[in-house]
Amino acid sequence: MAVMEYIEALRLAMREELERDENVFVLGEDVGLKGGVFTTTKGLQQQFGEQRVMDTPLSESAIAGVAIGAAMYGMKPIAEMQYSDFMFPATNQIISEAAKIRYRSNNDWSCPVVIRAPIGGGIFGGLYHSQCPESVFFGTPGLKIVAPFTPYDAKGLLKAAVRDPDPVLFFENKKCYTLITGDVPDTDYTVEIGKANVLREGDDITVISYSLPLHFALEAAEELQEEEGISAHILDLRTLQPLDKEAILEAVRRTGKVMIVHEDNKTGGIGAEVAAIIAEELLYELDAPIMRVCGPDVPAMPINPPGEKFFMLNKTKVKDAMRQLAIY
Repeated sequence: MAVMEYIEALRLAMREELERDENVFVLGEDVGLKGGVFTTTKGLQQQFGEQRVMDTPLSESAIAGVAIGAAMYGMKPIAEMQYSDFMFPATNQIISEAAKIRYRSNNDWSCPVVIRAPIGGGIFGGLYHSQCPESVFFGTPGLKIVAPFTPYDAKGLLKAAVRDPDPVLFFENKKCYTLITGDVPDTDYTVEIGKANVLREGDDITVISYSLPLHFALEAAEELQEEEGISAHILDLRTLQPLDKEAILEAVRRTGKVMIVHEDNKTGGIGAEVAAIIAEELLYELDAPIMRVCGPDVPAMPINPPGEKFFMLNKTKVKDAMRQLAIY
C-alpha cells in the first residue's frame, strides 16, 4: 500500500495493463515523449516503445476512429483526448459507431476501447480547456461513463475499463491530478464499473456527487459537523453510466433530504437524471425538495480569474447549500 497522487494512480494503472496484456496500447496527442500535457503518460513510451505508446496527429476524430478500428480487431486501445473540450469532433465515432457496434452486429463484434479525457476548470483555461462534456454522452446506450474521485478508484476503475469488452469514457478532473491523494494497493485490483461508493456516513442530509466537487463536499461536511452538528451522508457515484440506482435510493432513504452536486451546467446535467430517479421512486419519503448545486447555465467558463471563480464550485458554495438543506 502506498500513498500517491491521483495522476500517479492513473499512470500506474496504464503501466500495469501495458505489462499485463500485449494488446493494450496508448495513443493520443503528445502522450509519447512529452508524456501528455498533464504528464499522465510520463515515462510509458520510454518503457514500452513507440509502437505501444504512440503520438498522433492533432485530430480527435482520427484518434477515436483509429482506436475503435483497432478495438474491433482485438486490440485494447487507451485513447487520450488532450482536453475533453476537444472530444466533440469525435462524437460521431463515439456515439454513432463505438456505442452501437455490439448492437448493430448482433453481438458478433465488440469495441473494447477506453477514451480518457480531463474535465473541469480551475486552470484559467477559458472556453476550450475547461468544459465538463459528460452530459453530451450521457444517455447513449452502449457507452459506459466513469468519473473517479479517489486515487484508489482512479487506478481500479481504469484497469476495469481496459478489461471491459465495451467502450468506456473515462473522465478525469484535471484539478484532482495533484490535489487528491490516497492509499493505493500494490496488488493488482479492479473496481467494478456501475457501483457507487459511500465516502461518509451521516443522518441529516445526503450529498450525491462525482469527481472534484466531492472534495468540497467532504470538507464542508467536516466543518458543518464540528460547527453545527449537521451530519452529512456523502455518496460518490463513481460511474455515471450505468448509474447505481440502488445506492442512490439507499442514500436518499437514509436522510430524506438530498443535494446533487456537479461542476457541469445545471440544465440537462447528470444531476437531472439522478433527481428524476429519486422523484420517481422516493417522492413521498423526501423531507425537502431535491436540491442541485451545479455550474451556471452560461455558454463557457470565463478565462479571467473573477469570472472563473464565479463559475467554479468551491467549499463555501457547497457548505452554504448543505446548511440551507439541513434547516429546511
